[in-house]
Amino acid sequence: MCIAALMIVGSVAWAKDQQLPELRQCQGALECASRSVVSVLPVWPANVQRSEEPEGSGIVIDDGTLIATADHVIGPAKKIFIRTSSGKIRAAQIVLRDPRTDVALLRIEDAMVPHSLARSIRVAEKACAIGNSFGLDVSITCGVISAVEVSGAGFNQIEDFIQTDAAVNPGMSGGALVNEAGELIGLLSAIFTKGSDSNIGVNFAVSGNLLRRVVEDFLDDGQVGYPSSGILVKSALNAAEAGISGAKIARVIKDSAEEAAGLKVNDIIVFANNRRIKRAGAYEAALALLKEGDSLYVKILRDGEFLDVIVHLE
Repeated sequence: MCIAALMIVGSVAWAKDQQLPELRQCQGALECASRSVVSVLPVWPANVQRSEEPEGSGIVIDDGTLIATADHVIGPAKKIFIRTSSGKIRAAQIVLRDPRTDVALLRIEDAMVPHSLARSIRVAEKACAIGNSFGLDVSITCGVISAVEVSGAGFNQIEDFIQTDAAVNPGMSGGALVNEAGELIGLLSAIFTKGSDSNIGVNFAVSGNLLRRVVEDFLDDGQVGYPSSGILVKSALNAAEAGISGAKIARVIKDSAEEAAGLKVNDIIVFANNRRIKRAGAYEAALALLKEGDSLYVKILRDGEFLDVIVHLE
């Protein structure tokens, strides 16, 4: 059950072994969701100073002992603590780091209430960012989902972002992007700025689909792997190519799954598993959501004709 702290009036003398008071039941989906977001407290080496973002955020997931955060929040730290909404400090073990997606996973001993993942999302749907803004503890800001399936933003090697205009500030990295029902949409990852860390309404969260992909792979075998791309692509310019944006194949690697599927140089990929491919990075994002043994359904433009191709990722 989600809970929040009672207000205590007057002075209280605490014994060393006295327990924290009982906490009241939370009110509303968003307040309850905030109880499943923690502050992440890295212990930095003596030669590292991070005054602008000394703390980060994390999301309680899975069985309640697993916490997802942004990999850049951990940085060079070897030891991590978390602070819960009730103020308790707990040790956390780093169990996975995936800088390609900017996702890291921590493990704690005592289970907390985990987030539930949203089944679907829509552009313009209400979205709220929950995180430890500037190290001032967990707070909530709200806006809308501005865009989905965003890639090529230049932050991570693998990007499948949800864009939101909900205010996100340093310290909120690793926090939760949730819908109106408090269900998890994504993991806060990046603030798009022009020369400063001020919020300008263009913020990115690792999508719930990509986060699920990372977590499931970790739970299966303790690590994360992605299918290798058998093609090299570049963005097809709308005016210079065949009147449509996409990912143009510049090279097909011999004996790759893409070669076996019949893809050729100069083909323009316009869809991959129902994802509209507008630039090169979008194809890599579609591929990253899959595992070896899965199939990638691709629509290409070749010599003015649209063709459907199935790539079996063996």
